[in-house]
Amino acid sequence: MIYLLKLTLPFEDPVLIFTLVLLIILIAPIFLNKIKIPGIVGLILAGVLVGPNGLNLLQRDASIVLFGTVGLLYIMFLAGLEIDMIDFKKNRNKSLIFGALTFLIPISIGTIIFYYVLNFEWLSAVMLSSMFSSHTLIAYPIASRLGLSKNEAVTITIGGTIVTDTAVLLVLAVISGSSQGELDAMYWLKLGGSLAIFVAIVMYVFPMIARWFFKQIESEKGAQYIFVLSMVFGAAFIAELAGVEAIIGAFLAGLALNQLIPHTSALMNRIEFVGNNLFIPFFLISVGMLVDLTVLFRGPEALIIAGSIVVVAIVTKYMAAFVTQKIFGYSIMQRNLIFGLSSAHAAATLAVVLVGFNLGILDENALNGTIVLILVTCLVSSFITEKAGRSLAIVESRKKPNLSEKPDRILVPIANPANIERLIDLAIMLKNPEYQEPIYPLAVVIDNEHAEEEIYKKNKMLQEAIKHASATDSDVQLVSKIDINVASGILRAIKEMMITEVILGWNAKITTRDRVFGTVLDSLLENTEQMILVCKVIQPLNTIKNIVVFVPLNSDIEVGYLRWLRTLRLLSAQLGAKLVFRGRRRTLNKLKLTLQTSKPAVEAKFEVMADLGEVENMKANIAPDDLIVVVSARNRTISYDNKLDYIPRVLSRNYKENSFIIIYPEQHPVMYQDNQIQSTHRSEEKRMDRKNR
Repeated sequence: MIYLLKLTLPFEDPVLIFTLVLLIILIAPIFLNKIKIPGIVGLILAGVLVGPNGLNLLQRDASIVLFGTVGLLYIMFLAGLEIDMIDFKKNRNKSLIFGALTFLIPISIGTIIFYYVLNFEWLSAVMLSSMFSSHTLIAYPIASRLGLSKNEAVTITIGGTIVTDTAVLLVLAVISGSSQGELDAMYWLKLGGSLAIFVAIVMYVFPMIARWFFKQIESEKGAQYIFVLSMVFGAAFIAELAGVEAIIGAFLAGLALNQLIPHTSALMNRIEFVGNNLFIPFFLISVGMLVDLTVLFRGPEALIIAGSIVVVAIVTKYMAAFVTQKIFGYSIMQRNLIFGLSSAHAAATLAVVLVGFNLGILDENALNGTIVLILVTCLVSSFITEKAGRSLAIVESRKKPNLSEKPDRILVPIANPANIERLIDLAIMLKNPEYQEPIYPLAVVIDNEHAEEEIYKKNKMLQEAIKHASATDSDVQLVSKIDINVASGILRAIKEMMITEVILGWNAKITTRDRVFGTVLDSLLENTEQMILVCKVIQPLNTIKNIVVFVPLNSDIEVGYLRWLRTLRLLSAQLGAKLVFRGRRRTLNKLKLTLQTSKPAVEAKFEVMADLGEVENMKANIAPDDLIVVVSARNRTISYDNKLDYIPRVLSRNYKENSFIIIYPEQHPVMYQDNQIQSTHRSEEKRMDRKNR
């Protein structure tokens, strides 16, 4: 009998409700993808089917509303988090123009039609038309999945979303205040002051708190995720206190944390995984549960109003996308992508219509028409974005990469278990995203009577590298070598694995006067042509503010110039850190020219430095959160300067609080490399023989 009570409609048992929702999230996208319908559409239609206006399996109760609200805020947060901040700043004027167009065109045309054609009251016509100006990035997960989150069309649409939604919500606040007789000077003063305080808190205070937290709680990955969620919903709540919608706060939280959460990090992977597979589907289902298709059959007036709302909303959004395309010279695919992303109505639209209905400004027909609008535009948005996004993704994938963009095969020799996570994180950030090459952590075991035991220990240590990298969805291929010494083992691995870059940890201790780094590192520099990065990382990489790069004269004409510069561009883009180049004027001019014509776009500053010897006296100009990078050179190369040999000593002595990387760029093939390796083998064998005697 108890079990029969649990199966009464609508379901009330929380376990059964959650099970049903999870089954919908699992089955709906899989089923509809087979018939070429976007998964987002499937979730919305599933919400219609199981909701109170369908089979009445589920009520849109407080739990559904809660998870749906979380999903909506998650969409806006991810939009702000994934946006390319350099492109966003560069295209902010385009975002403002698109935001103005997608706000003014729908509200102007809609007001005229509803006031002059359908005989609405003036206030009602303005409020109803303002709904058309807002839009929800419901199809953003499609663009993100297709790898288009950094495309300029997507960037300006996201920026335009915040512009138009803010304008719509301000219109709503003004109309509400007007209907209640509160539209005086004090009202405007309070609104402006609260908005200024809200933006200042989220954009300036939140990043400082987050930077401090990430430094203190680096190893607690679960705590970092909960902290990020707290920041998102804290920003959303502060937005409501300031008098605007919570989605504005969530978006600004994404912008505020953008530069503190690298896109290839384990934290970013967790944020996207939970959002895309749980919270956002909940929101889509909750939107579907709002839809009541029976409103279309309640007489001709309801049908006319619903049809007018849908047609005006879609046409005016297309007009805004069309005008934007013509102004900025975008392709048809980019125009359709802008239209697809900006045509869905859900969040702000619901806020406007519910406030208008509660104030008596809008009637039931307008409310029902809006519900139909939500269903139709969500479907249209999903279809258009999927189709345009796929076409654009195919076109972008066919673009030929720069000659320096060959696949990266990064070797990470690991001796100290404490360095595993940071070295692997750095390798993942520097790997060319266009290719699916794994990272190669390496353990070298000395060939002696304890070799078998050491192999077991080293492999156990390397399992930590796999565990950490798997959290970022990055491939790792473990490499173990038995050799007569560590340097020889690394050299053999470089040759056998066709390695292009080697990332090495360094404790910043100088060994002897003639050997800067020690036997292993110095031997690698003498016997390799690959780019080598010698790293001392003492703080979380995502808390780096600036990357200060010291560049020697003639480094721009070395064979490895484009590769080391691309490495710094990737690191800057991942960390959201500004590049500050210091060197001779001629070299800086070449760097500036190269950066202007390369992707990803980065924020860079150029400061003339007369001599490399100035590095020793620049401590006052380097902040603790700055990463120091020195582009060094091997002996007898074009850019070699004997002062470069002295810089590692300066860094280890004068910059103990800073993380730093010393880059030895890729060079022409080292002549007689095999002979050198064999010579190293023979020398070591003779030494072992003497020791055994």
